[in-house]
Amino acid sequence: MKRQKRNSKTSTRITTITQSKTQTELKPATPRKRTLFFTIWGLVVLFVVAGSYYIYSLTDELPPLTQLEQIDPERASQVYSADGELIHSFFTHNRTFTPFDQIPKPVIDALLSTEDRDFYSHWGINMAGIARSLVFNLMHFDLKGQGASTITMQLARNLYFGFAKSWNRKIKEALTAIQIERTYSKDEILNMYLNITFFGNHAYGIKAAALRYFNKEVQDLTVSEAAALIGILKGQTYYSPVRHPERALKRRNVVLLSMMTNGKLTKAAFDSLKEEPLNLDLNDPYALHTAPYFTEYIRRQMNRLQDSLHVNVYKDGLRIYTTLNTKIQKSMEEAVERQLPAIQERVRNQRAFKDLKETLSDSAFNELSTMQLAFVAINPHNGHILAMIGGRDFNKSKWNRATQMARQPGSAFKPFLYTAAIDNGYTPADEYRDLPTVEIGPDSSRWTPKNYNGTFSGKMVTLREALRRSLNSVAVRLIADITPKVVIQYARDMGITTSLRPFSSLALGSSEVIPLELVSAYGTFANNGVHMKPISIVRIEDKNGNVIYEPHPMPKEVLSSATTYIMNDMLQNVVNHGTGIGARTRFHFTRPAGGKTGTTNDNTNAWFVGFTPDIVAGVWVGLDDFQYTLGPHMAGSVAALPFWADFMKTVYDSLEFEESQFPDCAQVVHLKICGETKKLATSFCPKPYEEIFNVKYQPTETCDVHTGPQLLNRKRRKRF
Repeated sequence: MKRQKRNSKTSTRITTITQSKTQTELKPATPRKRTLFFTIWGLVVLFVVAGSYYIYSLTDELPPLTQLEQIDPERASQVYSADGELIHSFFTHNRTFTPFDQIPKPVIDALLSTEDRDFYSHWGINMAGIARSLVFNLMHFDLKGQGASTITMQLARNLYFGFAKSWNRKIKEALTAIQIERTYSKDEILNMYLNITFFGNHAYGIKAAALRYFNKEVQDLTVSEAAALIGILKGQTYYSPVRHPERALKRRNVVLLSMMTNGKLTKAAFDSLKEEPLNLDLNDPYALHTAPYFTEYIRRQMNRLQDSLHVNVYKDGLRIYTTLNTKIQKSMEEAVERQLPAIQERVRNQRAFKDLKETLSDSAFNELSTMQLAFVAINPHNGHILAMIGGRDFNKSKWNRATQMARQPGSAFKPFLYTAAIDNGYTPADEYRDLPTVEIGPDSSRWTPKNYNGTFSGKMVTLREALRRSLNSVAVRLIADITPKVVIQYARDMGITTSLRPFSSLALGSSEVIPLELVSAYGTFANNGVHMKPISIVRIEDKNGNVIYEPHPMPKEVLSSATTYIMNDMLQNVVNHGTGIGARTRFHFTRPAGGKTGTTNDNTNAWFVGFTPDIVAGVWVGLDDFQYTLGPHMAGSVAALPFWADFMKTVYDSLEFEESQFPDCAQVVHLKICGETKKLATSFCPKPYEEIFNVKYQPTETCDVHTGPQLLNRKRRKRF
């Protein structure tokens, strides 16, 4: 009973307390508390409304959805050789696109381990990262918090917003990242990020970075190299491997550690890789490494073409396919490297330069006496430029002497004269006397041309012999009969566009020509009378692989097959027995070939242009300053021929060419003629020889001097 009573009292007390609390809770709130309550909720609502309005106002500054659906950053245009080598890139931003399946796994692992481990699980923004960053920013009153930006947000920043530190930019990044995630797959986002991101030192995208820092394709990157490139992204200047290699090395090891922590590397692999040096192999994207003069020639053409093609060569990611053969280019450069020192030494040792050396500093003397050259090789059958050298050093002089310079060709112009003659009824057996002649110039001045050796034989000389020996006396008499106007027309038809002055001196190459055009013109002889204009670009594709430019050069038949065959044979005679014989005797180049030397007054310009059934090539040698010459005895056969012969020998020895021959011609006949009368030889002619003739102009009369054995015996008796 007592226990029950106690329990009753306890129950009564609890009931009393509960009733007291209930009465207290039910008391109406004081006015002050009500004001505070509504103020807080008002502020919350105001904050939400203001925040919503603020975010809504930022949406006007976001890229439109159509722009997000067609992300198309600037890309470099790439230039390729005919044998598939990447020669160079033209760009404002050095970026080229790499498909996702060509990006090696270590690059992806390094990127995700370092920048965004939750990439495949978030929807564009990482809320946990944002919370951490927000707390950090509020504590430090700054925007330096780390971990907030996802790869997608970084992509949005790189594409649209730049790197200004502000809340506006951060929010716009987040909103745009959400839209990007809704538009693209995760792999597509990664691919865009790696192709767009700036890796420092003019490298945009992983492909450009691999080439810039390690001189290799992205597919060939090692784990260590991939980590080094991803490490740069934290600060392209601060962690630049070029400027601060020690920082870049430490940062690379941080990336490797992140990869190990993320399960992408074993501890043993990490311990090994962190000890490796950076092993940089820097490649300057602006430097022209392969055929620089040719590459610049391509760039100039693209500048002219881009308006008509409605493209920008520096931004649109074009693929430009050229005619250059890198193996032939290498052969040309090697030939120049071998032959140049000895010829340069001869130039500097001439008396004129020795006298100058006493008054000039070494650097000034070397600059003034530096011999220059232009060298071009073309496929005569399609006009493709196979190799080109426009000067000694592109870094010192970008002036392309092969395409931009016009110089007097000297006797290298004579084939146009002889072509005009042969095509108009003259034959290789026709004769002129080797005697001096006096010509009256346009200003009424007297001009007495001389042969190169300064002597005249006074004898009758055939056109074949005159071309072989490059006799000026015969050339001047021949052009007087044919007229300069006719010769100019043949030169025009064969590809010469420069101004040709219609005077007798034209026969000796007094009017300037461009080396590329002269070489192309000689290609007519190698291509059976058909001229092909030189071309360097065979196709241009846009970034999607669509062909937007493909020239179709029209062959121009300018010479009959008979004229071509005869001229070809006469020019082969120059190489086999004339001024070009050094190619045979010194360089042992044995393939069928024709060509012609050229030398101007005082040896200012030296030339050799020659051709085989496969290649036509020409060399000009001289000094940029017209007032200085190559020196005594530096004719085309001495100063220019060695480059050509060495090049041709190297090309045919190192590359696979079939044993090709020049084509025969049914309109040409081979006849034995008398060495004295140039009529058909009899069995009694003492000096018969074989000559070739166009069937239309072949001799029909038989020698009327050597008609019987009595005359032959009489001549024999005189000898004894």
